[in-house]
Amino acid sequence: MSEVDRLRALDTCAVSDALDRHGIHGVVRGLRPWAAPGTVAGRAVTVLLGPPAEGAATATRHLGTAAVDASGPGQVVVVAHQGRTDCAGWGGLLSRAAAARGIEGVIVHGAARDLAEAAEAGLPVYAVTPTPVTARTRAVEHSWDEPVQLDDVTVHPGDLVLADGGGVVVVPAARAKEVLATAERIAATEAAMAQAIEGGARVSDVMGKSYEELTDGHH
Repeated sequence: MSEVDRLRALDTCAVSDALDRHGIHGVVRGLRPWAAPGTVAGRAVTVLLGPPAEGAATATRHLGTAAVDASGPGQVVVVAHQGRTDCAGWGGLLSRAAAARGIEGVIVHGAARDLAEAAEAGLPVYAVTPTPVTARTRAVEHSWDEPVQLDDVTVHPGDLVLADGGGVVVVPAARAKEVLATAERIAATEAAMAQAIEGGARVSDVMGKSYEELTDGHH
């Protein structure tokens, strides 16, 4: 099973706990799903947006298009936009193009627009908030396929990204093997605890016996 398939079988809470145990900052705060429902799992294709440079010529390429054209199944477009909510860092035609290419979903560290179009296309979009305000004259693409920052989380191209109702987590590709193994152990322990509770065991007994195992150690 590929690392992306293993990631997809987990939830963000188990991965967050595993990141904690390995001392990795990988939880991107403040994002939620706004379009099509569903878990997003894949490898990051990054886009960096920012204000237009003063006096610079107007960008000839629309933001995000190069990343979408280069991506497909098993990949997630990650748009770094410094959490900006004054204009959109993603829009409807981009969503339609991403869905047509089989991209798993989009993470926007900022606002997004045309979310009804994304939902119609079946593309999950995680963002800070919706907005109708265009990026035109307000934001441009500064680079793509380069490391970006989402608050205190660094995302490199090829890192693993998981988003669900619990939030958004990023696993560095270089640490994926150990983090996934830890997350799978945590998920298995929690599943056994849930089964015991559903079987009639007292939750205090179940959590008393297993909680230490869930939180013990860093490796």
